[in-house]
Amino acid sequence: MQLGINLGYWGAGMDADNLAVAQEADRLGYAVCWAAEAYGSDAATVLAFVAARTERIDVGSAIFQIPARQPAMTAMTAATLDSLSEGRFRLGLGVSGPQVSEGWYGVKFDKPLARTREYVEIIRRAMTRERLSFEGEHWTLPLPGGPGKPLKLTVHPQREHIPLYIAAIGPKNLEQTGEIADGALLIFPSADHLEDTAVKHIRAGREKAGKTLDGFDVCPTVPLAVGDDKDVATLADTFRPYTALYVGGMGSRKQNFYNQLAQRMGYEREAAEIQDKYLSGDKQGAAAAVPHDLIDRTTLLGSVDRIADRMKAYAAAGVTTLTLAPAGFTLDERLASLRAGVEALERAGLA
Repeated sequence: MQLGINLGYWGAGMDADNLAVAQEADRLGYAVCWAAEAYGSDAATVLAFVAARTERIDVGSAIFQIPARQPAMTAMTAATLDSLSEGRFRLGLGVSGPQVSEGWYGVKFDKPLARTREYVEIIRRAMTRERLSFEGEHWTLPLPGGPGKPLKLTVHPQREHIPLYIAAIGPKNLEQTGEIADGALLIFPSADHLEDTAVKHIRAGREKAGKTLDGFDVCPTVPLAVGDDKDVATLADTFRPYTALYVGGMGSRKQNFYNQLAQRMGYEREAAEIQDKYLSGDKQGAAAAVPHDLIDRTTLLGSVDRIADRMKAYAAAGVTTLTLAPAGFTLDERLASLRAGVEALERAGLA
């Protein structure tokens, strides 16, 4: 099992620290550094900056939002980043959510599975550097009856095949991801529930495509907080606002994929309470309503030995790249967490 690092969103006041985190992860041998985007910093610019200041670590979008870019533009960006990074780019895609898609980009959040499938197919075709044409429900290239003509990508990526990941949560999306992608970007992963909530659906998609899980990258992001085992409850409290935001407020009452995931993990009543409190404006109450067990199952908390045991469980559940989001109020604390992650992987016998 490999380790990755997730920088999250740029522009949150820790930009210089984020670069130092990426450089330390590069020095320590982390496999990939991911950057996110929502409606602030864009991931492509961040990844170009990080790639220019690192040497070996891959850089990946987690995620490029599908409603933000036409698929051909995403192919151009991927090819450019792969060339600039000398073959270190990983393309992660996702549909975002209805509030961002419709509120920020003005793109209807409808038929996300069909839209994703067409998007990926257009990118794949563009990357072949053959003349691009496509007829689908959501995109037609070139547009009929006009001056457009099939064009081909003029940029040469460093590699013939750039790894393509999809951020997936729901069963149908996970199955399609297994069918059409090279990896899955997961969030709130519990090793105890991963087979039922994710892996079995990915496996079904692989089988539909006539493939196995061999070579497919199961890549969840897991927050990390290192400390004494007797302080695990306190460490878990660090992530209460984060968990409450996603389970309670990331999406509408009817369309919150993270809330639905918590329900599938067995927290139906708790997920409903968190959402009720969050959407009513009681964010502190929502955070307090998050069960400790939910946080502990979906994070890495405590001593290096305890974290090593959890890493073993993730590897046994099918995780191939474990992406860490290290907590810390200072840069030194975040860098220490990075080093602890490597030590835990070694103690687990997974390095």
